[in-house]
Amino acid sequence: MYQRTILLSTSGEGTVIDLSVDVAAVVDESGVSDGLVSLFAVGSTVALTTIEYEPGVLEDLRDALARIAPAGISYAHDRAWGDGNGRSHLKAALIGPSLMVPVSGGRLMTGHWQQIVLLELDTRQSRERSVVVTVF
Repeated sequence: MYQRTILLSTSGEGTVIDLSVDVAAVVDESGVSDGLVSLFAVGSTVALTTIEYEPGVLEDLRDALARIAPAGISYAHDRAWGDGNGRSHLKAALIGPSLMVPVSGGRLMTGHWQQIVLLELDTRQSRERSVVVTVF
């Protein structure tokens, strides 16, 4: 088993970061030829998924999430804590903080147009984020 944490900065709600190259580098460092890579985003307002990393699909994803948990409505979390990110927590819970990807021949078994992405969902302007990558 091999583990490393990827550290990154986001520029606020709606930021989508392609982690594919970074995750592939961790797999390469691990020396694991065939197995799994587990990714876990630390935080309750951040999520991981796979998607085709192209502007149109990313815009569609942002729009869909805005329809599911829109700004401008009342959230119990916001009423309790006053931090205005109730929608961020909901979006993150729906997408999830973790992802598993098979590894074969030392390479991620993602599709040609399938990238591993981190979604920044918090309403703050910027955040420091970490993703724990475990290869086994």
